[in-house]
Amino acid sequence: MAEAIAVKQVPFSWEGTDSAGKRIKGKTIAADEAAVRAELRRQGVVPMRVRKQTTLFQSKGKVTAEDIAIFSRQLATMLAAGIPLVQAFEIVGNGHENPAMSELVLAVKQDVEGGTSLHEALAKHPLHFDDLFVNLVEAGEQAGALETLLDKIATYKEKTEAIKKKIKKALFYPAAVVVVAIIVTAILLIFVIPEFENLFSGFGADLPAFTRMVIDLSEFVRDQGWLLAIGIVAGVTGYLHTYKRSRRLREIQDRVILKLPVIGPIMVKAAIARFARTLSTMFSAGVPLVEALDSVAGATGNIVYENAVMEMKDEVATGQRLQRAMENTDLFPNMVIQMIAVGEESGSLDEMSGKVADFYEEDVDNAVDSMSSLLEPLIMAVLGVLVGGLVVAMYLPIFKMGAVI
Repeated sequence: MAEAIAVKQVPFSWEGTDSAGKRIKGKTIAADEAAVRAELRRQGVVPMRVRKQTTLFQSKGKVTAEDIAIFSRQLATMLAAGIPLVQAFEIVGNGHENPAMSELVLAVKQDVEGGTSLHEALAKHPLHFDDLFVNLVEAGEQAGALETLLDKIATYKEKTEAIKKKIKKALFYPAAVVVVAIIVTAILLIFVIPEFENLFSGFGADLPAFTRMVIDLSEFVRDQGWLLAIGIVAGVTGYLHTYKRSRRLREIQDRVILKLPVIGPIMVKAAIARFARTLSTMFSAGVPLVEALDSVAGATGNIVYENAVMEMKDEVATGQRLQRAMENTDLFPNMVIQMIAVGEESGSLDEMSGKVADFYEEDVDNAVDSMSSLLEPLIMAVLGVLVGGLVVAMYLPIFKMGAVI
């Protein structure tokens, strides 16, 4: 019965006046308009207008990882300030600019208000709150230190999102330039080169080999370009479709990425940073090491490291030290292993893994900036050779004609 009621709950927007006569407005989730009005009156608000949100409104927006990180920080801050949990959800939900996030927060608030524990309410939304998030909240509830654990979650989310942004920055810049180069080259081959070809047809002389090659390429792109485009789109779509369903393909891609000359070292550092940050957060929350490694594996962002961490978990579960298990993977630098060893010996594994995370997060930051600085002149040179080569190919016959004259 409870599940049927939960399904029928929909978002409403409302306007009313508070006890001081001030006009206020907000959003909430309820089964019907009467329930909204009753809840508002219970809170001391006189409802003036209550409207059910349309399906179009509900579909707007998307809950992002950054939204979850901000939500975690807001909730941690408000609980630390002594604001009750339900009221904190009300404030965050009604004040959020993203309708999808607002709807999510108010749905969780509705469950908590109905007597559900916070971690159970969050677990109903696995697409937005992963096992790590839920487990840490549960640990905070059981220890009576929810605001402390939420602060750790917020810090963890902020750090991991910062790393993700750096990785996206590292990959986006060269990819964007390659796309621009392809578009510029296609425009030249389809629209510019044919004009020169018409000009050269009246010369009555043989064209240089380089010019002839570029003209042939232009003719191919104009005549068969649509087949080439369809083939590329079909290939990319097929790859993405298979990639989502094949763990083996994802593992092969991740392994190849780790071995790439420039991007590879950055991805390795990012995986280690995520490993260390997640381990630090989980262990400081009192989660047992073997159980923590389950969440750590999924947080590394790379299947190669994920498989390695799961192997480490099995070894640790049989009594092996974490340091020795890390050595057996051949994926972690000696410095990381030694710091983890010191943490195990001194009983401060959370602190030492946190220091590892800080070091590698900063290292990723510096590596991305250095890569961007190195790539800029290289990319400009490639673009210059590509576009300049096409221009030179078109002007070679003109130079040749000028020399003859």
